[in-house]
Amino acid sequence: MMLQRLTAASLLLGLLLLTACAEPDPRDSFAETGECVECDLKAEDLSEQDLSNAVLNRADLSDANLSQANLSEALLDSADLSRANLSGAILEKAALPSANLTEADLADANLSGAFLRNTDFTNANLTNADLSNADLNGATLEGAILDGANLQGAMLPDGTTQN
Repeated sequence: MMLQRLTAASLLLGLLLLTACAEPDPRDSFAETGECVECDLKAEDLSEQDLSNAVLNRADLSDANLSQANLSEALLDSADLSRANLSGAILEKAALPSANLTEADLADANLSGAFLRNTDFTNANLTNADLSNADLNGATLEGAILDGANLQGAMLPDGTTQN
């Protein structure tokens, strides 16, 4: 009987130690810290959320709903936002270098002053987006819809500035 109790106690202690030593899921602390580097947020609904100043470098946000979200001054270096819904989102002064925004919906989004170097906007919808004073140097805009987009003062992919 004593041996059974010791074995059960040892097993319980082992499980507790294993749980305590397990890598924490960065998503668990995201709401508290605003950081979620390399997180898997694929297809998550983050619409209308205040994610200003968030650190989402290399995060997978593909197919995510970020419509009307506030991502001003957020860091999204090399993030995957392919097919994401960012319509009406605020990305003012956000940093998205080398981000993947292929087929993303950025209609009516505010990207003024955003750092978008080497970002891939292939087939993205940028209808009525505000890209004023944004840095698009090296960005890919192949097939992107730019109807009504504001590019005033933006640095274009070829390094020239839009007047």
